[in-house]
Order: sequence, then C-alpha cells, then structure tokens
Amino acid sequence: MKTFQKPLTPEEESRYLQEYKQGSLEAKNILIERNLRLVAHIVKKYQGAPEELDDLISIGTIGLIKAVHTFDAKKASRLSTYAARCIDNELLMYFRSKKKTNREVSLYDPIGTDKEGNEISLLDVIETEPVDVVKEYSLKQDTVLLYHLLPDILTQREQDVLTFRYGLYGQREQTQREIAKRLNISRSYVSRIEKNALMKLRCFFPSS
Repeated sequence: MKTFQKPLTPEEESRYLQEYKQGSLEAKNILIERNLRLVAHIVKKYQGAPEELDDLISIGTIGLIKAVHTFDAKKASRLSTYAARCIDNELLMYFRSKKKTNREVSLYDPIGTDKEGNEISLLDVIETEPVDVVKEYSLKQDTVLLYHLLPDILTQREQDVLTFRYGLYGQREQTQREIAKRLNISRSYVSRIEKNALMKLRCFFPSS
C-alpha cells in the first residue's frame, strides 16, 4: 500500500504557495506531493470502478496539478479545499468522456461500489455533492490543527472553558452557566474567556 506524505500545515502551505508564485519549481512539487493523500482520499469515492486504482490516482493528480496552477488565495482560504473540487471534477470529466467514447456505457450502468458494498452508477456520482468530501477532509485537518494549538496558544483556563463549552476530548457540551458553576466563576466571565480564546484561535482558521 502506497504511503503518502503528511498534509501541509496552513503555515507551510502559505509559505510554499508564496515561493511557487516567485518561480520555485521545488515549492510547486512539494505542494503537489504533500496533497497526494487528498487525491487518494477522493479516489476512494470511486472504489470498485473497472479502472485500476493507480490509474484513477493519476487522473486525480492531474486535477491536483491544475489546482496548484490556478489556485487564488483571494478566492479560497485553503489550497486543499480548492484542490478537492478540482480533483473530483477531473475524475468526473474522465468518466463522462469515457461514456461518450463507449455507447454501451449508460448513466445507470454500475461503475463501482460504495463503502457499504452497494453498486453505484455514474448518475449517482454526478449527482453527489463533492463539497461533502471537501468538508470532511478540511474538518479533519482543522481538528488536528486545533488540538495542536490549544496547549500552545491558550491559557489553562481558556482550554478548560473551550473543552467544556464545545465538548472537546470527549467531554459533554455544557452551557456557560454550567461551566461557571463548575469553575466557580461568573457566567459573564466564562463568556469573556470563551470570546478571548476564540479570537486567539481564529487567525489560524481563515474563513472560506
């Protein structure tokens, strides 16, 4: 099984994008190589298709390369979010093109199976919103980043408030009033701590 490199952090991604803009071929290659895991993740959606997995990854990688070439940081916050759409579109274009060159292929013909083992047709794939895959991947990346940031960026009290407020580390989500009682402080103080903590973290998670 092929092993892919770890995804870039937001800071690394920003740095390599800047270097690529300045003409660095090495930065371009890094942006592609460190996002190959995303290609493999999206290709899983088409598992069971007659094509070999390596062929689909090659097609998806074309979409990734196009994404690196055309990415505009002013229009999307993360390259990975934009690239996921490009990769999915490239795969869909391939299947549509294949249908045109083979009249025996129907939109209703099975092209593979989903993760539950049910047959899926090209029509199912076309009608599936690719944004679900994008959100899932971005959420995983952001969650990993969040847990790395908490102890480095926030005070212990800020960590406690966010942990109880948003149910981190498997805790139950609690109201500000419940947290205030638990920490023996006022509800307004809990609110202030929560806002300050979120402000500290917000710059690491630019909105789309």
